Amino acid sequence: MSVTEALLGPLLASGAPKPLITHYDDATGARIELSRATTANWAAKTANWLVDELDLEPGAPVLVALPAHWQTVGVLLGAWWCGAHITDDPQGAEVAFVPAADLDRGKGAHTIAAVGLDALGAPMRDLPGDVADYASDIRVHGDDFSPLSPVGGDDPALLELSVDELVAEARQRAESLHIVRDDRVMSTLEWWLPGGVVDGFLAVLAAQASLVHCTNPDPQKLDQRRFDERISVELN
Repeated sequence: MSVTEALLGPLLASGAPKPLITHYDDATGARIELSRATTANWAAKTANWLVDELDLEPGAPVLVALPAHWQTVGVLLGAWWCGAHITDDPQGAEVAFVPAADLDRGKGAHTIAAVGLDALGAPMRDLPGDVADYASDIRVHGDDFSPLSPVGGDDPALLELSVDELVAEARQRAESLHIVRDDRVMSTLEWWLPGGVVDGFLAVLAAQASLVHCTNPDPQKLDQRRFDERISVELN
């Protein structure tokens, strides 16, 4: 069972139409909210693109050099769904997901996918011909994903952590951070690998909670946001 199936699966099985991630960027004033189902659709499209277009197989190295963002959620969950091994090294990676403003971070990967990090997922313009536009390319792929090859618990998932080890770490961190089911978790944590993405994202999934992530947080807006979003746990 993949990381995505283990952590996102229980949230989808509940059938509750609840938000999974609410992303604020105080530098632009953007607020985007994705439900559990919409998040799963983005992840499925990503996984289908990786398998159909790049023939990605379980254990294949994939660089994810992206900040905390709602699009990064789709990238990570989609990559894990088809068994990718998330690394921090572009050399030899099957694909490198990098910000469109910093394509050089993907040098050494077989394929570079530019992620625009636009609030609404708008397509990118004027990309080099050999660079994929993540948001545009995945849209034509299916909203459901069925792995062609099984993902094993011993398969690599994140740096040195296997699938089973990463899932166990996410659950342990949820307990340590006192995140419980249906919590609304506000976070300003950066998603550095591995600890930042575990504490700031996967632990929230493991607890079956929901995430309110604030990028470029404006301290003057946080008190009101705590009230508006009914925050019960805060990570910073």
